[in-house]
Amino acid sequence: MEEADILELYELSYSDLVLLSSTNASLTSPEELDKVESMTKTLMETLGPMGPGLLAITGVPGASKLRKDFLPLARELALLDHESRKRILKEHSLGSDVPLKNPDRSVSSFAMQLKYATESKPSRGADYGLHSEDNHHEVDQMISKCHNMKFKNVGSIFKELGFCMMQLGLRLAQICDRAIGSYELELSLLESCAAKGRLIHYHSVLDGLLLKEHGRRKKTGKSEGNIKRDQEYINTKGERQSKGSELNSSSYDANSCGIHSNLWQQWHYDYGIFTVLTAPFFLMPSCSLSSKTEEPFSASCHEEFPSPMGHTSLQIYDSNKNKVFMVKALPESFIIQVGESADIISKGKLRSTLHSVYRPSKFENLSRETFVVFLQPPWNKTFSITDYPETNTTSNARCLMASDDEPQFGQDKSKPCDEIQRIVPPLSSRLKDGMTFAEFSRETTKQYYGSSGLQSNR
Repeated sequence: MEEADILELYELSYSDLVLLSSTNASLTSPEELDKVESMTKTLMETLGPMGPGLLAITGVPGASKLRKDFLPLARELALLDHESRKRILKEHSLGSDVPLKNPDRSVSSFAMQLKYATESKPSRGADYGLHSEDNHHEVDQMISKCHNMKFKNVGSIFKELGFCMMQLGLRLAQICDRAIGSYELELSLLESCAAKGRLIHYHSVLDGLLLKEHGRRKKTGKSEGNIKRDQEYINTKGERQSKGSELNSSSYDANSCGIHSNLWQQWHYDYGIFTVLTAPFFLMPSCSLSSKTEEPFSASCHEEFPSPMGHTSLQIYDSNKNKVFMVKALPESFIIQVGESADIISKGKLRSTLHSVYRPSKFENLSRETFVVFLQPPWNKTFSITDYPETNTTSNARCLMASDDEPQFGQDKSKPCDEIQRIVPPLSSRLKDGMTFAEFSRETTKQYYGSSGLQSNR
């Protein structure tokens, strides 16, 4: 298989983001106005119907330290024993929207509602329809004290970084509104009063082995000798998988059109206005799996690892080119991508991004950490599809837009579209004129993940 094409994101510095979002013509020189006009044009082309629908923000003050302190906690929370994690999540008003008791999960997610206004009380995960974990059992005092030290700032960093990312999205909305000649995007974000933050750990294969072993130990109450033998089994299996993966190029999990079947997260559109993401943080074991002195799955035995693939593992489908691209971004940048609500509100002047997260089979020890903030309109926001381009409402139409001017060579050209249509419900089946955002989000979730949804068993 050919190597996937790399998409180098358009980068906008934080200082330029501030300039574009707060420009006052009466206070700006002609040179600055020319610069603002040029950058705004490029930005709108990037986020518009002929662009990829996402960009990167660089140079955000204080972001580097927050990212470095915060993202590794995703893995530690994911691999904690269930009772300890329940207590910590409750203490910091965090919830989860994935079944954390499932040892076969490929993703662990920890979520919180983030409000634009100053909070009078800490928000609770349950307020956002999350499955808040209530603690009903006492945890060993020594372990509890250790965990308290490690996670004592998880809630405050969650909010600090989350509010920072909300401001990035709000400024981008102001820029887009000015270019479109509307105030609807910014107003929709402010009227929603809140956003949803999600700290995500994408599991390595070895993480899965460890979770299953924890479950077996808890059920059987194994002796120290048995635990050591189990650890040797995990180490041996991990070493074998690590060596075996050198023989497994990504060719077995991708077809000739670049559609990968080996994914941490399946293909989908976000249905909010903007999704703001940290560039991912990759972790790899820093000590040998067969080490006799250190636990190879512990946090101290994992460290940040530059992406071995040379990209973020975020992949997008570009309907203009009918191709899949791997997104490349600077490690300390923020990625902002357009959601379907922005596409609808802007009447197609902004383009929602079809994306997934690729799981590299060649690096089974690799885990991926990221923090995401979903910015969305208020639940009672009513959508009008008057003047909305009809071609934007079906996956098939989006797929065919690029290929109209290109010669077709056999059947291969349509394969990415065929795969996408099979797993992504078209917008036309989920959106009706006059729907509220709440109705649209429910219908979208149902058609993706409901009992008869296209991705219900994925």
